Amino acid sequence: MAGAVSLWRREATFLTAMLASETGIVGLNILFKAATSKGLNSYSFLGYSYLLASLLLSPSHLFSNRSRSLPPLSFSILSKIGLLGLVGSTYVITSYIGVKYSNPTLASAISNITPAVTFILAVIFRMEKVRLKERSSVAKVMGTILSLVGALVVVLYHGPRLFIVSSAPNLNFHQLSPSLSSSNSDWIIGGCLLTIRDIFVSVSFVLQAHIMSEYPAAFTVSFFYTLFVSIITSLTGLVVERNNPSVWIIRFDITLICILAMGIFTPVYYVIRSWTVRYKGPLYLAIFKPLSILIAVIMSATFLGDSLYLGCLIGGVLITIGFYAVMWGKANEEKTRLLLLAEKENSHLLLNHNDDQI
Repeated sequence: MAGAVSLWRREATFLTAMLASETGIVGLNILFKAATSKGLNSYSFLGYSYLLASLLLSPSHLFSNRSRSLPPLSFSILSKIGLLGLVGSTYVITSYIGVKYSNPTLASAISNITPAVTFILAVIFRMEKVRLKERSSVAKVMGTILSLVGALVVVLYHGPRLFIVSSAPNLNFHQLSPSLSSSNSDWIIGGCLLTIRDIFVSVSFVLQAHIMSEYPAAFTVSFFYTLFVSIITSLTGLVVERNNPSVWIIRFDITLICILAMGIFTPVYYVIRSWTVRYKGPLYLAIFKPLSILIAVIMSATFLGDSLYLGCLIGGVLITIGFYAVMWGKANEEKTRLLLLAEKENSHLLLNHNDDQI
């Protein structure tokens, strides 16, 4: 009985942590969307928040760096982490500018195409093979197509409103500006930027996997990654906003809250992800991703007064189906691979046993 209760608590902890992390991501997007109406600049926001995140990660980096089992942190590895930081800077910049042009619901919907884009990149770089005679490969191909079609629907087809928020909530962010709703042209621009974001997210996954295989120190990689992102986004902002130095002035209002929230949440989110992947596997982490669409719809309607459009609903459903199809294909392939390894190991043990008897 005690064991069952302990197991239930463990599962409840994982579930709560994942729901909290997905809600946190959507909440940050909504907070950023609201803060932009008060003058928060994307570049200063990213530069300051990632600098704070790197400072918070620095103690864990120093602690993990004492491990004797790790290889030396060479210039080659640092260069690769720097490249990862460049890719990461690209996708966080396009992400938050995309949210600024559209809304958090669109950002959450499009983020679910990442497994499909990752699969395409893996096929291009011959890290994955497409075998149309296998159900898992067919599922991944069909899921990829559905995800991409869903993304096109979300971006290009706005459609009629399904519901409109008529009453103002207590925490009424949409009073911060005359309108936080996006026009059709802004919606398309935001959707395109968010799609570009997810392409670079997929590239970062492939690159990060390569780095971690050479230097398996998650905290150290994360520390340098957040530091590089802070430097690159700040330098980009200095160039883009060279005629507007006031964007780097931090005001004691919602803009400061947004920067602090992002800086604090980034390391926490990383810890949750690492902890979940370690004990539950990457598939468990992935299955919660489509929930961000529902969370975004509810929170956007509550805090921003955003309406849900038919195009976003249809596209979100297609993306979600495609997402789960790709993930099912990956899980099925992994299961088949493990079964084959087990069979080989058993046959090897049986052969050794027969040799011993002879």
